[in-house]
Amino acid sequence: KQKTAYEISACLVGSEMCIRDRCAGRDKIETPEQFENSQKYCESLKLDGLIVIGGDDSNTNACLLAEYFKKNNCHTKVIGCPKTIDGDLKNDYVEVSFGFDTACKVYSEVIGNICVDTISSKKYYHFIRLMGRSASHIALECALLSRPTHTFIGEEVEAKQQSLAHCINELADLICKRAANGKDYGVVLVPEGLIEFIQEIKVLISELNTVLAKNISEEDKQKDVSDIFDLVLNHLTKDSAELLQYLPRTIAEQLLLDRDPHGNVQVSKIETEKLLILMVTSELEKRRSQNQYNSLFQPIPHFFGYEGRCAFPTNFDCDYCYSLGVNAAILIDLGYTGVMSVIKGLDQKPDQLSLIHI
Repeated sequence: KQKTAYEISACLVGSEMCIRDRCAGRDKIETPEQFENSQKYCESLKLDGLIVIGGDDSNTNACLLAEYFKKNNCHTKVIGCPKTIDGDLKNDYVEVSFGFDTACKVYSEVIGNICVDTISSKKYYHFIRLMGRSASHIALECALLSRPTHTFIGEEVEAKQQSLAHCINELADLICKRAANGKDYGVVLVPEGLIEFIQEIKVLISELNTVLAKNISEEDKQKDVSDIFDLVLNHLTKDSAELLQYLPRTIAEQLLLDRDPHGNVQVSKIETEKLLILMVTSELEKRRSQNQYNSLFQPIPHFFGYEGRCAFPTNFDCDYCYSLGVNAAILIDLGYTGVMSVIKGLDQKPDQLSLIHI
């Protein structure tokens, strides 16, 4: 017997993930063959509905699938559900993505443990990079829950048009002030996409992408990295050339060599916490030579990422996901396709939630 939408609502998440994993892993559905295979697969399973769970890319795919299915008279309805650990789907309609609450609580517990240990040992500065490329929501939420020494918020850096040097000096000033009070320890939270919020870095990356694509031959790209560095410098604007030279050499080389299949810089692979450690260490040594800093700086880098994605969900996320699934099942049963399941009023009591679609 074929299950109705209501009967399968409790297992929608698991079913969707199995379908996605068997078809194409985490890749986008882009080619005509992939769309055709998706329709064949859904029809072979006699699916009334397909729930696509994910961020902006996944929900864009859901919309395109819905249009393709409808155009080709496929019975399967396609509904999207908002899910991204970064929380960067937050808008007037999507109040929060599921999993965000769980991830923040998991990270904050560990950050809190480190904060307590730091106060006890009084020796180290812990630089903790948290997931969040295009939004700093996780870093901000964890900061509110754990109260670290300092937290960088990418959107704030962008709004204030702060340079990388300004961020480094701001942190070095804080460390010097704490050292003057006998506190050579602390905890610093860093969103992984911090440097993407710095305008001068954006300009540098854009210029590097252009120069490496148009001005550096394939033969030159096989040369030693120091030779490539010099070649690239000659084609950059004055400000970008100075910034590239200002960066630690390992990071600069990473910008030059670590490219994606399209030839672009893979910013997500840059270890932001280590970048800050290298540059703050250099700035403090400069201040030490000027007798402006005479303490011991012992940094320790951390990256909290996938640990927060696989944790046992909080009660909030359990209730939220259940509601999203039921709403998605109702939408399928009512014949909707190409829409996203959305729950409004998440700050209210459960019986006051609003089930809508966008």
